Amino acid sequence: MSGEKDTLKIIDETIKSIQGIPNILETAKEELVNIRNVKAQLEDEKSQLEREKTQLELDKKKLEAETKQLEKDKQERDQKIGQMTEEQMRLLEEYAKVKEELGKFAKIAAEMEEHELSFERIQALLSIYSVLLEKIFQGQPHFRILHVLHGQKEEMTRDDIKNTTGIQGAMVLRAVQELDRVDLVEYNIDTSTAKLKKRLFPKPAEKA
Repeated sequence: MSGEKDTLKIIDETIKSIQGIPNILETAKEELVNIRNVKAQLEDEKSQLEREKTQLELDKKKLEAETKQLEKDKQERDQKIGQMTEEQMRLLEEYAKVKEELGKFAKIAAEMEEHELSFERIQALLSIYSVLLEKIFQGQPHFRILHVLHGQKEEMTRDDIKNTTGIQGAMVLRAVQELDRVDLVEYNIDTSTAKLKKRLFPKPAEKA
């Protein structure tokens, strides 16, 4: 009898175990589904992070390129400022020389008013005036540009003036703008063209 009881007990326990298997399987299924969902979410987050990383790398490259361009622009501006400063200093020196020579010329002219005109004095005055034109004014951008525009072509572009006179571009622009202000030259900003507005001496005859 005891053997039968043991057998029945084992059977009951086996039945209970078998009855619990569906619950175990259902729980395992739910856990598997949760794991898959978590995995999918992690994959999405990983993809998002990779996209953000790629975008950050692109932004970094763009920022580096913009930084290099800004540095290049700054260097170019610094170079232009340096060139303009050198040109301004040279112009100031040239204008100082012109002022000095004009002072000498004015002094001689004043002396001539107090003395009787003579051939020697006129000759001396003309000599100084000639030196003033050839040695001083001829070296000035304004004089050289006016001299060129008094030739066969009364209208020239800035590049033509630059190539003809050898004057630097910035100095050409400054000179034609100043000549425009005193109504000797008409400067067109849109076309970068300078046109002689007031002729100071006759146009030279064309060569046959």
